[in-house]
Amino acid sequence: MRLFAPNTVVAKSRFWYFLKKLRKVKKSAGEIVSLNVIHEKRPQKVKNFGIWIRYDSRSGTHNMYKEYRELSRTDAVQSLYQDMAARHRARFRSIHILKVVEIEKASDVKRPYLRQLITKGLKFPLPHRVPKSVSAKVFSAKRPSTFH
Repeated sequence: MRLFAPNTVVAKSRFWYFLKKLRKVKKSAGEIVSLNVIHEKRPQKVKNFGIWIRYDSRSGTHNMYKEYRELSRTDAVQSLYQDMAARHRARFRSIHILKVVEIEKASDVKRPYLRQLITKGLKFPLPHRVPKSVSAKVFSAKRPSTFH
C-alpha cells in the first residue's frame, strides 16, 4: 500500500484506516513489518502527474482527476492537498488518493493549463527590465524608462 503522509505516525494511522476498509483486520490482530520512504529517481526533472482522488464534501462523495506539474510525486500530492483545500474546502482526512501516475507523453496531458506549459520554445517575456547605467550615478534628474 502506498500512502502519502507528512510523517510516520500519520502514515501508520492511515494504513490501519485503509486496511480496516479493505479487510477485516484490526490493529491488535496485525503488525506493520516495515515502513519505507520512496524517493524520486530524478528529483531535478520537471514531470507531469495525474492524480485520481475520491473525497467527501458537504454534499456527498466525489471522484476526481487532477493534473499537476511538479518535481516529484510528493510535491504533486502536496499541491493537490493545497488545491483541494483552496478550491473545495476539503480537509486532509476527507481526501483519499486512489492513484498517482507520471504522464510521460505530452499528448496524454488532458488539462489546458498544463498543456500550455509543454509547448516547445516557451518563453516568458520580461517587460520591466531596468537597464544598468554605464556611469553609476546615485541620483538622477529623471525616472528610468523600463519599457524598451
